[in-house]
Amino acid sequence: MDIRIGITQAPREVAIELEDDVKAREALKKSVDAALKGESTTLWITDKKGKDIAIPSAKIAYVEIGSTDAERRIGFGD
Repeated sequence: MDIRIGITQAPREVAIELEDDVKAREALKKSVDAALKGESTTLWITDKKGKDIAIPSAKIAYVEIGSTDAERRIGFGD
């Protein structure tokens, strides 16, 4: 699954690719929810290659969770 995280006062978003399964998706949602509620100061995510990424909870603007299986469109049109 593809994750995009917007960071406040940063011109670019953080893009991360994770294993796509239901358990991983639900675990990520719980971690993001805890970070946005202030229950944790740092959102830790481990990507598909095993790299750990830390994002300060106070700097998270948005989190977008998508599927890597979705058809990627190129060019103009529907």
